[in-house]
Amino acid sequence: MEFMQQCMPGKSKTSVKSMLKYKMISVGGRDISRLDHPLLPGQRVAVGRKSNNEKPLPSGLRILFEDKFIIVVEKEAGLLSVPAGSSKDVTVQGILSEHVKANKQHYKVFPVHRLDRATSGVMLFSKSNKLQHQIRDNWNRMVVKRTYIAVVEGSVKKDNDTIISWLKEADDKNMYSTRDSIHGKKAITHYKVIRRAPGYSMLEVELETGRKNQIRVHMKDIGHSVVGDDKYGSITNPLNRLGLHALNLAFKH
Repeated sequence: MEFMQQCMPGKSKTSVKSMLKYKMISVGGRDISRLDHPLLPGQRVAVGRKSNNEKPLPSGLRILFEDKFIIVVEKEAGLLSVPAGSSKDVTVQGILSEHVKANKQHYKVFPVHRLDRATSGVMLFSKSNKLQHQIRDNWNRMVVKRTYIAVVEGSVKKDNDTIISWLKEADDKNMYSTRDSIHGKKAITHYKVIRRAPGYSMLEVELETGRKNQIRVHMKDIGHSVVGDDKYGSITNPLNRLGLHALNLAFKH
């Protein structure tokens, strides 16, 4: 609010509140509604009416950030990340492809990484095949942090720990841990307990590697499967969904 009043001295506080309410102010490409939203040096604040030609995204998907290079989104559980085989299900990639086309952007959309269908949270897409490969090839250098929230069965005894194993894919496509460092892919998962409740624990999980189903397998390995994950040993489903959410993806743009 203080910044807006400095930049727009002719506008009253009530006018600025109204602009926030109707999503006419954005910071870094993201609509802002809070009066006390913190600003960082170098962020771009834009003011203006929304284009009536811009089509809203289907429910289940929200754009967190977009520029001419990338799109960062938050997806709900149950939405497929990318097309799978001959399936005609709605996907995040399909929705974003329609989004850029509808807004007359001459780009295609490419997934940089994936989330399981049952997992919600943050995903990164590029607007060129070249950039997709650049990010993937330099993933460990560019990605600073990947954090998930997991609700698991039982009371996890250790307040924090690191799980290390080598993951392999079985014939049924499920992943499993092995000591075979030759044929398996090394997987490193760090976790800390945020809360405990009768029969359950909430963990903050940070990935050092990004293997298929890594968190789900490692939680099973320590005897605390993610709730709602019958694929990897869960016997309860109090959330009526998989208890896994990709909370944070920090990377060098």
